[in-house]
Amino acid sequence: MSIIAEPRAAQSLLTPDDHALILIDYQSQMAFATKSIAPEVLRNNAGLLASSAAGFQVPTILTTVAKDSFSGPMFSEVVEPYGDQVMIDRTTMNTWEDAAVIDEVNRIGKDRLVIAGLWTSVCIVGPVLSALEQGFEVYVVTDASGDISEEAHERAITRMVQAGAKPITALQYLLELQRDWARGDTYELTTGIAARLGGAYGLGIAYAKQMFNASEGGH
Repeated sequence: MSIIAEPRAAQSLLTPDDHALILIDYQSQMAFATKSIAPEVLRNNAGLLASSAAGFQVPTILTTVAKDSFSGPMFSEVVEPYGDQVMIDRTTMNTWEDAAVIDEVNRIGKDRLVIAGLWTSVCIVGPVLSALEQGFEVYVVTDASGDISEEAHERAITRMVQAGAKPITALQYLLELQRDWARGDTYELTTGIAARLGGAYGLGIAYAKQMFNASEGGH
């Protein structure tokens, strides 16, 4: 008997209201030693991720480590989309061991989490493995995270995926939230973020709109 296809999305695809985002330690001191990704690409992708989540009103936790004493402020590209939202400053390398963060996770009440930040092998592995062990479904934004070497980053991603985490990229995250170009209420938001932070794809959007007044929602 053949399988009957249906025009509906997989439940594993993200939607704006089915998850929370945790952005971890996007700070200067952490970025100085990050070598697995160019700093300008990291900042762009982190900004793309933050702008996407803020635009789609995804509940987000912003957390830093030793912000005032050592690591410095969080990237402006990450902070600005959230206005005056308070950041949670920690002493723990593993975000999941901080009671204030966990209180916020429980207040938001989402069983599906998306996590990104610095460094992949310490500050991301810790909460991802901890959340998975406690029954959460976890996605890791691989190109908005970084580490002291490509080896460190890749081994950390492999470890998390082997434990059950799902890898995703920043632009993929934005387009997964939009999903359908006919969703007119978020079309300008999505294409605006992509045009500004979506690299070559964003250049194409800006070109098509300016030269032909074209949109991806048309047929």
